[in-house]
Amino acid sequence: QVQLVESGGGSVQAGGSLRLSCAASGDTYSMYCMGWFRQAPGKERERVAAIESDVSGSYVYSVKGRFTISKDNANNTLYLQMNSLKPEDTAMYYCAADPPKRAYGGRLYCGGAFGYWGQGTQVTVSS
Repeated sequence: QVQLVESGGGSVQAGGSLRLSCAASGDTYSMYCMGWFRQAPGKERERVAAIESDVSGSYVYSVKGRFTISKDNANNTLYLQMNSLKPEDTAMYYCAADPPKRAYGGRLYCGGAFGYWGQGTQVTVSS
């Protein structure tokens, strides 16, 4: 089991920055694959960024170059640094985690699905 608690959301003007944090507790093996998702009213949930262990992350095209995902494995905390924020970034942001899968030969990898979710933190960007 993993418990995830997000923080750091708020209201900013376009062009501003926010840093989201996700404090994780519980089974550290299940924190191997982690990600940030967002959902705006009336829209489907979207994966914003994901990270495997502490390897560099992957991003949805709309945030590339503006957002950075990072992970502090010593403190079991996931971060999302968001710069140059735009009104279209307004959404509820969720942290997610899942244990890795094991490929033939023993290599660990992330399958893309997440079974553990936080409650979310609201980000509002005004123009």
